Amino acid sequence: MENLKKNPLVKKIGLNRILLVGVLIVMYVAFAVISPTFLSYSRIMSALNYVYFLGFLSLGVTFVIATGGIDFSIGPVMFCCALIAGYSLTSYGVPMALALVISILVGCCFGIFNGYLVAYWSVPPFIVSMASMNIAKGLASVFTKTQSVSWPQLSAEGGWYRYLVKVGNIPVGLFIFIGVAIICAIILNKTMIGRYILCLGSNKEAVRLSGVNVKRWEMTAYAICGVLVGIAAIFFVSAYTTVQPGYGDQYNNEAIAGCVMGGTSMAGGLASISGTVIGVFIIALLQEGILALGMNKNYQLIITGIIVIAAVYFDVLGRRRKN
Repeated sequence: MENLKKNPLVKKIGLNRILLVGVLIVMYVAFAVISPTFLSYSRIMSALNYVYFLGFLSLGVTFVIATGGIDFSIGPVMFCCALIAGYSLTSYGVPMALALVISILVGCCFGIFNGYLVAYWSVPPFIVSMASMNIAKGLASVFTKTQSVSWPQLSAEGGWYRYLVKVGNIPVGLFIFIGVAIICAIILNKTMIGRYILCLGSNKEAVRLSGVNVKRWEMTAYAICGVLVGIAAIFFVSAYTTVQPGYGDQYNNEAIAGCVMGGTSMAGGLASISGTVIGVFIIALLQEGILALGMNKNYQLIITGIIVIAAVYFDVLGRRRKN
């Protein structure tokens, strides 16, 4: 194992990412052998639909966790974005393009709100995200009068937004997701924003003493997360059309699991966008595999919880060894 870690190619790619890709391949082969229907086009597209919105949620929360924070409101906020934008579209007649912008703006507002409370008021991230979760659910229910919202089908007026996910048999959403992931990786690893965000997670006090406005950059991480949550809402409705108030909690743990499994440390200071992408594919594949085997989705919740515990444990173990 030590010789493998010293291999130049392994060092460049990262042993964790190589292992994750191996797990992804093994899972795919195992599910395909156990259930031949798993290889069908409909199953593959169903898994990709799950990847899109969950992927954007995971990318967003990666920035937050990199600062040493956490956000458990991303799922309900995604539903809130979809409901407010969708209700504005169906009940107030706003154009589709504006509805998509509204979704992103609502997500951004929640991100700024969370970031401001954490950075400027020093409210613990856990408390802020729990409060935002309830606010998002309540706001969406009040705005839509507790009604579910159905976005237009492809054949209806304004249905062009569904081309964001698929054009014919081409999974356009996959290319958009990978493109956004590349942009996120550049921001996190190649820009001043990313350097400060990672430094906040490593040693916030040292960064503050060096003269950096830590509050601004911490709030920026949450704002980026909010924008990506708003985008996730667009891809959710592009794939599933109908949204109901009061839901979204179930996607918090899955998004965080994909992020942490990919190598982002819950303690902050260490994050991997490419690892997050692979982690999301594993979660989506697990979800689709369980359905293909005819098992209850509750099994996925159990396995996801175990994955989170295992990922955090190995992260803590790795940090202890380094120390």
